[in-house]
Amino acid sequence: MEGADLESEVEERLRGVRRLLEAMGDVAVMLSGGVDSALLAALAHEALGRHAVAVTIESPLLSADERADAGRLAAQVGIRHKVLPMDELEDAGFVANPRDRCHLCKRMRLEAVVRWAAERGIPWVLDGANADDRGDYRPGMKALMEFGSVRSPLLEAGMTKAEVRAAARAMGLFTWNKPARACLASRIPYGEPVTAEALRRVEAAERFLAGILPPAAQFRVRAHGDLARVEAECRDLPRVLARREAVAEGLRAVGFRYVTLDLVGYRVGSLNEALDQGAAKDVQAPAGTAGAVGTKGVF
Repeated sequence: MEGADLESEVEERLRGVRRLLEAMGDVAVMLSGGVDSALLAALAHEALGRHAVAVTIESPLLSADERADAGRLAAQVGIRHKVLPMDELEDAGFVANPRDRCHLCKRMRLEAVVRWAAERGIPWVLDGANADDRGDYRPGMKALMEFGSVRSPLLEAGMTKAEVRAAARAMGLFTWNKPARACLASRIPYGEPVTAEALRRVEAAERFLAGILPPAAQFRVRAHGDLARVEAECRDLPRVLARREAVAEGLRAVGFRYVTLDLVGYRVGSLNEALDQGAAKDVQAPAGTAGAVGTKGVF
């Protein structure tokens, strides 16, 4: 799509999002620190002012960098910001890491935010899903449809990821070219327990790699027990290989015993490939489990 056509398409999408927001009245926007929720928070504040609030779930699954970006974004756009603590690691079903892990996690988070919003008379909770999120294996999307008070305005308006980035750039949001950063648990293969130590190692390893790769690079450190499998975009593989010894030393220093480089390169949802091959462990979540939720901060 040519630049002028993209600009026209983005403006039309934005008008659609604004119309949806204006009709809602009061909203709570789930703000993770990524570009999608950042744009949605900015548009909600623009359309609704004090009737919009951003809510960030603070949990072991969210890196310190993502938490900082959420706070920085809220301050940039001027939206009220609530931090809601949650520890998914207190939920045995989640820790077991079944193939519907994302659905369990998303549901816990939505339940917490919907409850918090309802207690304050806020009828709508907004998620930053966009039109491209309908693809891949995304059990977390299923959870969105289980709550009548949860909506995804970007998706409803048909905004793609490219359009979200273009709009965020036009609005001056610092997240406009920020690489997608799924939660830390997405680095752990299904069936392997999600532990605080595993999450710590992944976060530390990716922070180390971020200092070697370009600022907008997409990469992941997949944690297969004591083995780190580094995924980087194909154009960045030579850069990683050129720093081979430093990368190996850096990742061993944070707790990995073996360090490997995936020659296929970075791809979205690579751990879902095991599902396609029928190789994922079929772990069922124990019934009756629920995440622990608290509150933090006042506005």
